[in-house]
Amino acid sequence: QVQLVESGGGLVQAGGSLRLSCAASGTIYSVIAMGWYRQAPGKQRELVAGITSGGSTNYADSVKGRFTISRDNAKNTVNLQMNSLRPEDTAVYYCNAEILTTLQLGVGPGDYWGQGTQVTVSS
Repeated sequence: QVQLVESGGGLVQAGGSLRLSCAASGTIYSVIAMGWYRQAPGKQRELVAGITSGGSTNYADSVKGRFTISRDNAKNTVNLQMNSLRPEDTAVYYCNAEILTTLQLGVGPGDYWGQGTQVTVSS
């Protein structure tokens, strides 16, 4: 079984910074990709940033230049450094990971989610 545990959310003023962290634990053979999603009230969950095991990254247009995603493959962790935060960044942020838990033939990687952490940016 795999668990993703997030930390680092909170309340910050506009223009401030926060750093989110997520650690994957359990029966893990390989973490293929990790990322952060967010969901604001009344809106659909959206991708914020993603990173592959090789270090390739992608970002939502709304956060480019302000957020930076990084990961430690040895520790199975992913971080999201959020700078120049805006009130519209307010949301619950979820860690996501595509994880291979077995080498059994025919069994592909699973998709796992953290419990979510609240980020609130005040104006």
